[in-house]
Amino acid sequence: MCGIAGWIAFDADLSHQEETINGMTRSLRTRGPDASGTWVDGHAALGHQRLAVIDLAGGAQPMTARTPDGPVAMTYSGEVYNFVALRQHLRGRGHPFRTASDTEVVLRAYLEWGEGLVEHLTGMYAFAIWDGRTDRLLLVRDRLGVKPLYYYPTPDGVLFGSEPKAVLAHPEAEAAVDHDGLREIFLGVKTPGAAVWRGMRELRPGCLATADRRGVREHTYWRLTARSHTEDADATAAHVGELLGGAVREQLVADVPRCLLLSGGLDSSAIAGFAAGALNGHGERLRTFSVDFQGHADHFTPDHHNVSPDAPYVQEVVKHLGTDHADIVLDAGDLASPEVRRAAVRARDLPVGRGDMDHSLLRLFTAIREHSTVALSGEGADEMFGGYWWFHDAALRAGAGFPWLTAALGRARQERAFLPQDLADVLDLPGYAVHRYREAVRETPTLDGEGPGQRRSRELLHLHITRSLGGMLERKDRLSMAVGLEVRVPFCDHRVAEYAFNIPWSLHAAQGREKSVLRAAARPVVPQSVLLRRKSPYPMTRDERYVSALQEQVRGALAEPGHPVFALFDRAAAARAGHVAPAEHPRPQALRAALEKFLDLRTWIDLYGPRLRI
Repeated sequence: MCGIAGWIAFDADLSHQEETINGMTRSLRTRGPDASGTWVDGHAALGHQRLAVIDLAGGAQPMTARTPDGPVAMTYSGEVYNFVALRQHLRGRGHPFRTASDTEVVLRAYLEWGEGLVEHLTGMYAFAIWDGRTDRLLLVRDRLGVKPLYYYPTPDGVLFGSEPKAVLAHPEAEAAVDHDGLREIFLGVKTPGAAVWRGMRELRPGCLATADRRGVREHTYWRLTARSHTEDADATAAHVGELLGGAVREQLVADVPRCLLLSGGLDSSAIAGFAAGALNGHGERLRTFSVDFQGHADHFTPDHHNVSPDAPYVQEVVKHLGTDHADIVLDAGDLASPEVRRAAVRARDLPVGRGDMDHSLLRLFTAIREHSTVALSGEGADEMFGGYWWFHDAALRAGAGFPWLTAALGRARQERAFLPQDLADVLDLPGYAVHRYREAVRETPTLDGEGPGQRRSRELLHLHITRSLGGMLERKDRLSMAVGLEVRVPFCDHRVAEYAFNIPWSLHAAQGREKSVLRAAARPVVPQSVLLRRKSPYPMTRDERYVSALQEQVRGALAEPGHPVFALFDRAAAARAGHVAPAEHPRPQALRAALEKFLDLRTWIDLYGPRLRI
């Protein structure tokens, strides 16, 4: 997997700037605990932290190729799943290979095709190539944005890194956040390209960027397109099964121990089914892990969206597939600890977490990393196949707004009640949400002859793939790489996304069931009980001690009246959240969310000391 960083300065010689590039690179050491390396030549300095997954002995980075006209150097993160076939093709075109790594395949692909290499890669990746023949930098990010990449233009070049922390480690990068950055923090929608930090950009999914003496320019090389779908229901399900099974087989390739994250829901169970079948054919047994909380079954109370705990369904899948399974059981007291919160906020560089859902994921990954280096996960299925309940709610489908925001905050207003009034007026989050929503809808590709219902369904799928999925992938990447665990997401194979996006909504929602196509595709490998299970969100601890611990921490913070957090969170709102009895609050989930946001903001300010330009 790895972490990458770099500094390009066209008006300077970086030959004596090892300390700076080393500092940028070290900030990413959790992403790549196995090795570290830098390469400096003239105007370019590249850094790399390695998590060894393929060709453990080879594949050291940054990797260089010497040409008669100058060096070409690359720092690369991710996995290209079709690297074996690409290597064979490139060998046939005369390219020599010194290693068995996919890194060298990507470098040689650049030497063969230049920027056109992006058309030949399948996988999840973010990489940078400095071409010393032309003094030009190329930045590339995978089609769905599974792997992150940030850049920060400077007066004479650009800084870049896998995470903002690598860029902020450079003295030229100011750790500042302005009104637009705060809007991104508080809105709950990940705008492609927005990095929150002032002056910084996140390279959009499916994009490449070039940097030379004229500046930095982005170019889109892939996006979803609208196409006709002619297959019937059975053929569609079979096609999805083939695509997903192929993606799983590709993503099982590794030279280190692998496993799967199992929730007992349809998505992870389908991946488990395809993975178990592929491994069984080679005499291997799939290893699976799930998360649970102490006393969760005792505290669980069904509601409209959380109809059943995961554990019984996990056991059904484990029995059905015969996996080597372990439950990671977490304690509410540990999840509430400030140390875990600090680790989660540091991993994400921003106060955009989901409270104990982030904390439990971090603890789960920490436990898994003791046994495996690579894990497969079910992210993306709900966005690709229309799995969320609001896809099927007539009022939410008709609403002019991001449906997940409307579902969470109510149809009338999309405010954040904890904001100080003067800041709320300036940020105008409802207006910002409308602007970003309209912008997103305008990007939706169209197909001549589609009726309004199918057109709206296409808009909703596109909204989720381009505005919701990014946040889910960022969360999974940051929290897993914070402990050196590589998580792969077969549903985010671009071939799966392209096909699913063009399936008629009548098939996605056949018989009034969400994800009908995926259910049919998974039928051969998933137990019947899971096929019939309603979607259940990622679990939260129901232990009352968790909320009580948060309130105690908020009350302690109120004793620091001069803390900068009160520029972002109304003091009276914090006091109410810290002292109200949870059972007496009209919206317990809103109370919990406010407590989490206050503590995340305070932790973020303490860790990063951001300059708030408000």
